[in-house]
This record gives sequence, C-alpha cells and structure tokens, in this order.
Amino acid sequence: MTRLKALLAFIMPADVGAWGTFAFGLLALVLAARFGHGWHWLEAPRRGGPTRARFLMSVAFAAAFLSLAYVAHYLGGGPRIIDATSYFLEGRTLAQGGFTFDVPTPTAAFRGRFLLFSEPSQLGGIFPPGYPLLLAFGFIIGAPMVIGPFLAAGLAASTYFLARELGIAAFGEAEERDVERAARGAALFSVVTAALRYHTADTMSHGAAALAVTLGLAALLLVRRTGNRPALSLLGLALGGLVATRPVSALPLLVATALHLAGRPPEGTKRSRLRAALRVAIFMAPGVWLLLASQAAVTGSWLGSTQKAYYAASDGPRDCFRYGFGAGIGCLFEHGDFVRTRLTGGFGPLAALLTTLRRLKIHLLDVTNFELFTATLMALSWPLVRRVAAARTAALVVLGQILAYAPFYFDGSYPGGGARFYADVIPVEHALFAVALTKTFLDSGRAIAVTLAASVLAFSLRASHDHVQLMKRDGGRPMFEPDLVREAHKDHGLIFFDTDHGFNLAHAPGVSASHGMMSVRLRGDDRDRYLYDSLGRPSTHRYVFGPEKSSLELFTPPSSGVGVFRYESEAEWPPLHQRGGYAEPAWASGIASGDRYLRLTPDDPSAPAEAELELLIPQDGRYTIDGAAVLQGQGAVAKLRVFSKGTEVGALEWSDPKAALPKAIVYELGARAVDLVAPGRLKLEVRGAPAGLDRVTLRKAP
Repeated sequence: MTRLKALLAFIMPADVGAWGTFAFGLLALVLAARFGHGWHWLEAPRRGGPTRARFLMSVAFAAAFLSLAYVAHYLGGGPRIIDATSYFLEGRTLAQGGFTFDVPTPTAAFRGRFLLFSEPSQLGGIFPPGYPLLLAFGFIIGAPMVIGPFLAAGLAASTYFLARELGIAAFGEAEERDVERAARGAALFSVVTAALRYHTADTMSHGAAALAVTLGLAALLLVRRTGNRPALSLLGLALGGLVATRPVSALPLLVATALHLAGRPPEGTKRSRLRAALRVAIFMAPGVWLLLASQAAVTGSWLGSTQKAYYAASDGPRDCFRYGFGAGIGCLFEHGDFVRTRLTGGFGPLAALLTTLRRLKIHLLDVTNFELFTATLMALSWPLVRRVAAARTAALVVLGQILAYAPFYFDGSYPGGGARFYADVIPVEHALFAVALTKTFLDSGRAIAVTLAASVLAFSLRASHDHVQLMKRDGGRPMFEPDLVREAHKDHGLIFFDTDHGFNLAHAPGVSASHGMMSVRLRGDDRDRYLYDSLGRPSTHRYVFGPEKSSLELFTPPSSGVGVFRYESEAEWPPLHQRGGYAEPAWASGIASGDRYLRLTPDDPSAPAEAELELLIPQDGRYTIDGAAVLQGQGAVAKLRVFSKGTEVGALEWSDPKAALPKAIVYELGARAVDLVAPGRLKLEVRGAPAGLDRVTLRKAP
C-alpha cells in the first residue's frame, strides 16, 4: 500500500497549477486527436490559419504570460537560487553605471558568496555581464522581473524563424504549408516547455543565452541560403551577446559559423568570404568588449576570468575551478559534497562521461516535459539530420553544447532548472522536432497538435514534481521581499541579513543609511556594532526569514562591553587574500563560539598556507589581543600575525599535539599587548595540516 501511494504521488499532478494544466492538456489532447481542433493555428493564413503577425503576437504573449505566472506561483515573486540572486545584484550594480561597487569598513559586512573583493574596498559579481546588462534595463524602469518574460516572448518568436529556415531547407520554399506548420509547431513547443518557463522567470542567464543561440543560428542559416548581409550583422550581434552572457555556450555557434565562413560563400569568392568574416567580427566586438571590460574591472586583468579569480580567492584546493581534466579539479567548499561523492579519483574521461550522462538524462525531461517524448522525437529527427545540411548544422550546435560542457566537472543541475548547461539549445531541438514531425507524418497537423497536447499533459503528470520541489526549497519564498519594508514605511536606515540570498536581493550599491535602506550582513559580533556606530546609529532592523512568513524586526547591534571588541573569524570568508591553501567556514558544534570557525587547509603540508583577514581598529591606540583556535590533533603549526598600517606588531602561535585528541577542542591563545593604527590586518599562517581560528578579541588598554 505504501508503494502504491508513493507511485500515485509520483504520477499525479503535484500542485494546483499542475492540476489546471492537467485539465487543459487532457482536453487539448482529446480535441486534437479526435476532432483535429486547434490545427488552424498551425496553418498558413490562406488555409484558414491566423496571419503570421497575429500568430507571433499570440505565442509571444502566451510565453510571457506563463513566465510571469511562473514567477508568481513557483518562485513566490522573486529570484530564488543563489546564482539568480547574484545576477540580480550584478544587474542592479550595472544600472548604477559600473561593474563593481564601493563598500565601507568593515568590508566583512558586505563580502560574501559569489562576490569578488579587490583592494581597497570594492566588490564585483563573478558572472559574465551580458545578462546583468539586460537586467540593468529592468532596474532602470523599476521592474527587473519583467526581463525574463520579455525574453520568453522573444524566444518563442525566434524559435519560429529558426524552424522556418530549417523547414525551407527540408521542404523547399514552394512548400509554404509544411514550412509554416513546422515553424508554428516549434514556437508552440517553446510555449509549453516548463524548463523554458523557469529559465525565463528566475533571474538566470540561460534564457538570454538561448535567445542568442536561436537568433544566431537562424541568421546563420539565412546567410547560407541567401547571403543576406543584415543577417550577417545579426549573427555577429548574437555571437557577441552570447560571448558576454555564457562564453562556453558560444563555442558551438562559433564553430558552425567558422565552418560556414571557411566554405564556399554565396558569391563564391575569397574576397566575399573575408568581408563576411569581418562583418561578423565587427558586430561581435561590443559583446566581446563588454566581457573583457567586466573582467578588467572586477579582477584587474582584461583576460582574467572572474569566476576563476573568485574560486582562487575563496575555495580550494589550488586551481580547483578549471576547465579540463585531471587531479585536483573540484572545489571542496562550494561543491564539496559533489566532489567527495563523484570525483574521488579526480576528473578524468570516465567522470566526464558519467557527468554528461546525468545531464543528458535530466535534459530529456527538460525539452518536452517527458523523457520518452524527447527520446522519440530525437529518433524521428535522425533522418532529417542525415539528409538536410541545415539540420546537420543545427544538430552540430546541440551536440557541440554537450561536448563544450563535458570538460566542466560540476553537474549544474537542479529541480525545475533541469540540466541547465544544456538549456541554451532547447529551442534548437524544438525546431528540429517540429520539422521532423512535419516531414515524417502525412497528417502532420494532427501529429504536431497531439504531441503539443501530450507535452502539456506530461508537465502535470511528470515534470511538475520537479518544479514543486523548486517551489518548496530554500524556505519556499525569496529571502527578501521588498513589500515588508514598504509596509513598515521605512525609507532609510540599516537592514541586517543573515543569508547571502537576502543580501544580494536587497543591497543597492551606493545607497547610504541616511538616504535609503542600506543592506548589510549580520555577523553576530562587534563588526555589527562598529558599522552601526560609524554610521551615526541610524534606524536599524533585522530581516528575519521564515518558511511561513518573514518579518522586519527592530534591532540594535549588541556590544561586547566598553573597550572590548570580539570578532568571529568565520565572518572573514571569503578572506581578503589567500595563498598556498584555502580558507573556509567550518562547523564545530558545541565547541566553537557560534558553532563555526575559519579553517585554513594547506595545499602542501610541507609549505605554509596564508589567509589575510581584516582587523577592525575602533580607535588608534594600545590594545591587548587574544583569540581562540580550534584544535583537532592533526599536527598543525599555526601563527596569527598582527599588522598595523602595514607593519607587523605582534604574533600569536599555537600547534596541535602529535597525538590525536579524542575530539576537537578550543584552545585559548595567549594575550599580547600591541599598538594599533588603522587599517589593521591579520595574517593566519598554517603548516602541516588544517588549523582553525575561532575568534579574535581586542581589549583597549587603560
């Protein structure tokens, strides 16, 4: 009975939205299969169907409306996963006119996940700037969440034009009926695919990347067919936008473009081939420049990858975040569970194959809402790919996407978002499937209509379970809801957040506590009090996130006492700098203060690892400094060096005993008197094995 209930729960609609889709899909399936209703939407106007303009406006509106509905129902009104909130903050930063933003002291009140710190006091997002630039326009008009639905509308329309090009290649321009039917079927596939609804709802870059791939491929096929020069310009713009949005996803389309340009152009001369390549390069240039300018602003190097720089500064082992194969790949803090489970022998060909197969399994669900439908349509598309050159180019882009991400170690998949590294080519598959159905079945209108209705039904019975998982994860709502601030009638002051998601959603670069709501991270130590005092003790609240209801509570940061300043070390992650190892927040429940500490792990036990931390000095003068370390009996030797205005003024040392301790313990470091002048720094040095710093305390000397 238990197994029967579990099976019924798996195959029944998962929520009220899925039940509504179930009723609609069932009705559509019966009408399409039995009576042929809805076929006229697939037909050219002269055969009783709507005009092209009316059809495109209708499918664009439907796609945008469903993406807005996804925002409201499944996302709860705003961005959900950490990547999405990071893109959100990057978009807001770009709307203010820069790639980075300044932060006051203490910088630890702002540093955090997916933000890269650069001296003296700047933070920048680590994701490519193409999609954040689109979000910036949303912030400028005061509605960033409408960008996704606009992308959804554009994606449905661009899928139509891509399928038209494939249809013309497959049937010939004279067979307008089949060409139009395939194009309209592909656009409707775009509308009913749940994975695209997510990627044009949450603030993730895959919807923008998919639009660039679809437009670029459609333009490439048009150029191959007609030599159209404006299409060459569109191809260059799409490639540039794709490079600025998801550089790896640009590789397949770049290869397809290069193969075309290396072949015989429509004019058949070397000169025309060079002119075409130059036009594409010129129109690519703005997107490429945008990516390089972003990297220069965030990392200090035009060619420096922001993501690679971030993981080098915040994770380990050394060079763990890289594209390729070998030992040491896989970052142990951000992706620790995955790496320890899947990559115990390093990331080699077998691990890459298994990762790719896991992605493909999920991707089969993403494309049509049901794995069996996708696999069947792939099989039906094979004869088309074999016989039609344009279809081979489209298939090359799809296969290239799979191969391009094979050397990247992390799955990157999650419920609702699916196999997101492959989401960028879902519209290409829709175009191939629609043309293949039209070419395979004599009664192709009925075949496409039935497949679309079955795909809608499949969402309610199969895919909806994943989207409900997404809806329920991370508390079931965005970790910051602006309405709570508006309802409290607050227009200036401080808001403390204890989640990365909430901070990313709320923080407005350049806004001060005296002229707006300044969002900061709650650290639970005297950093909070320092910031509160340094800003003139403004009106202050704490945002309390709850699974049922969040709240905005009055809050006054506590003080450790007169002349006493306690700093929790884990608040310094990511550190200002790290070398020879990696620092990470670690748990020591019931042992460390707050149950957490900052652990530093050397890459090589025989060489020292260093992590540089910020030391707040409330007032220049003489202090005694002490602290606490977490020991685990691993034979580590560690030193905490104290710097005042760039000069070392003292050090605290400790070591683990050679014999293993029965359990981790906290070791109180001895106090040392030092003269301190701001700015202060701490340098944690560890050799032999990991060692951790729990807290540091300053006491003002009498």
